[in-house]
Amino acid sequence: MKMSGRVVSCCVGLFLVLTSVSAVQKLDSINALKQINFGQSVPMHSLVLLHWFANTVDIDNNDVIQLTFNPNREDYGSHHYGNYEGLLDPLPPGRYRYYTVGNLNQDIPMPLPTYVVHPPTEYEGNNLDRIIFRVREHNTGWQAWQTIDQVYITQHYEDSYAGTSYDPAHTYRITINLLRQIREFSTERNQRNSLSELRNHFRSNIDDSQLRHLTNTWGKLACLGLLLFIVTQDKHPSNQHNNRPQHVARRNTQPDFLVNIPKRGQNYAYNIYRENIRDTTDL
Repeated sequence: MKMSGRVVSCCVGLFLVLTSVSAVQKLDSINALKQINFGQSVPMHSLVLLHWFANTVDIDNNDVIQLTFNPNREDYGSHHYGNYEGLLDPLPPGRYRYYTVGNLNQDIPMPLPTYVVHPPTEYEGNNLDRIIFRVREHNTGWQAWQTIDQVYITQHYEDSYAGTSYDPAHTYRITINLLRQIREFSTERNQRNSLSELRNHFRSNIDDSQLRHLTNTWGKLACLGLLLFIVTQDKHPSNQHNNRPQHVARRNTQPDFLVNIPKRGQNYAYNIYRENIRDTTDL
């Protein structure tokens, strides 16, 4: 009986471990992102941070995510994450490490862009949200590089008694497909799709007048404004713009009008535009 009890205990422990790992919900598309309660249980700022991250890393044609900054140097405030509470999968054998990024209260040489640190009021998040990413270091002897094989959005508990632990109930794994979709909303003028193309491709209900209003409010960041609108306000896709199966949207270099959700007004758009001229290299 003692032996069988030990076996049962081991099985229960293994089950709990596997359950905790598999309990992290996977988000594979913008439609899946719409199902998250942003602004309620999850900070709206998570979307702003995720947009920045998706457009900062590189993704090649083989779905390999290349790291474009150095977390060991604490670029953008990134740093090692030990996973001591067992929030995520244990690290596999080899040169793997978890890192986290998203702390807004750091005075560092390479900070996050202004629009991430000081977004419109509606998208501030009390500095709770973070991105965790798993990095694999490759070394061929004559060349070393780093790739990312897992990405998560998460958040600290709001209650101070929980310390700096992350909330497993609001931790989500982000797939490469979702990262690619978010990259379609790039704020780089020479690469982004037009807002109308993005609206049609993702079957948004936003109309032309709202797109023009978005342009006036968000300025250079209108593609981000459109993404936020689609995720937080477009809960049901529209069929009026395009009923055909959607293909990957092509990027173009044509100027575009933008989209408006936040309410901080024209001064905000002008100031954020000036800041982004300076911060473009951070993206």
